[in-house]
Amino acid sequence: MKDLAAMSNLELLQTHGAVIAELRRRKVVKTKNNPIGDYTEWLVCDRLGLEIQGNNQAAFDAVDPQNGDRYQIKGRRSRGNSVQFSPIRRIENHEFDFVVAVVFHEDYTIRLAFRISYAAVIQLVRYQAYTNSHILILTERAVELDGVEDITHRLV
Repeated sequence: MKDLAAMSNLELLQTHGAVIAELRRRKVVKTKNNPIGDYTEWLVCDRLGLEIQGNNQAAFDAVDPQNGDRYQIKGRRSRGNSVQFSPIRRIENHEFDFVVAVVFHEDYTIRLAFRISYAAVIQLVRYQAYTNSHILILTERAVELDGVEDITHRLV
């Protein structure tokens, strides 16, 4: 592997672009954006046997082919004890059944992963008027709530 510290800023960006292109070719990521969201969706679907949905499906990311349960999938790299995920819009419409929230260490290894029922999500979110959405904030103690299952072992 190249010595990243010896590379110029341009070389680092070009390497990043090449890595994203290869991950797209392998169908691990779907976009050229920050890969954490696409990677998390791919990983969760692969490990849990879910069917990933297209980018045009805004309300949920995957479906369980066995029972039709709809999943939103959230991923975040974080070092802190409390982790804030991307917004959930129109939560009151109940357009998903579960959220799978995965917290990664900085090196993309999994720190924790929870499968959270819709009812438990409602208890864990905070409304954000600025974006007219709800923000899911997790700590490791969230697993103590009814409807929250630690699934870390199923993803590693």
